[in-house]
Amino acid sequence: MERSLEWANMTRVQEFILLGLSTRPDIRGGLFAVFLTLYLLTLLENTLIVYLVCTHSELRKPMYFFLGNLSCLEMCYVSVTMPSLLVGLWAGPYSVPFTACMTQLFLFIVLICTECTLLASMAYDRYVAICRPLHYPLLMRPQVCLALALCSWLGGLLVSVAKTTCIASLSYCGPNVLNQFFCDVSPLLNLSCTHVALTELVDFISAIVIFCGTLLVALASYSAIGVAVFRMPSAAVRRKALSTCASHLVVVGIFYSAALFIYCRPSRIKSMDLNKVLSVIYTVVTPICNPIIYCLRNKEVHAVLRKTLHLP
Repeated sequence: MERSLEWANMTRVQEFILLGLSTRPDIRGGLFAVFLTLYLLTLLENTLIVYLVCTHSELRKPMYFFLGNLSCLEMCYVSVTMPSLLVGLWAGPYSVPFTACMTQLFLFIVLICTECTLLASMAYDRYVAICRPLHYPLLMRPQVCLALALCSWLGGLLVSVAKTTCIASLSYCGPNVLNQFFCDVSPLLNLSCTHVALTELVDFISAIVIFCGTLLVALASYSAIGVAVFRMPSAAVRRKALSTCASHLVVVGIFYSAALFIYCRPSRIKSMDLNKVLSVIYTVVTPICNPIIYCLRNKEVHAVLRKTLHLP
């Protein structure tokens, strides 16, 4: 028994090799330029939104409080995954120490779980604003908004601690090649040389609770909004409300479709190329689209932005 443990310790993987988004040198340069541009645009958009929300009293409302939280989260989110994607495109496959890989995994899970809860909180905020406008000042008072935001971040932290602990406790005896551009759950489970049933169960249950639970809240909120909107007498008000909700639903739909496909499966994912494409959707596409859909199309944000830039 002691000898087998010593052998396991000797052969334990000390680092992983990330293959990156693409291993083709002929297209890596072009992809690097594209994703670097997207990364910088995402940081610029979200920084602008946080600045506007923090510096203008006109935006000190529950909806913009959540949008400010979401923008902070998106900046952290892309900064966890995009640098490793860019390094892989610039230098090709590269090695990552075991500790650094688990740290990236921990931060990624914290942020993706927090984003799910924040999206549900934002959907609930819109439900109260449209369906219960007279109770809005009470139901969405500052203490409630702060509690929802704190629960979102703490919930993501607790889930990440549980999932990362389970994955880090597995044995990795080799091979150590991850066919992904960052340290993700499914590729790591595929490399484990020990029984992963318990880890997969924890992963599956947490995915059901976080992803499916928050998705149900978001869908219930937007469904109630849809019913209320169709009862409105004014066609102009209906069009405005439907336009806003439809754009929000596009973001929610894209994010949850990709994330649920990957994380709500109890078995290991075999199609790593599909896994990478879906990962790009919720780690790159949604962070750059969220500010445009949630804020930059908003008239109040437009007015504040024109005021900041001293435009007529």
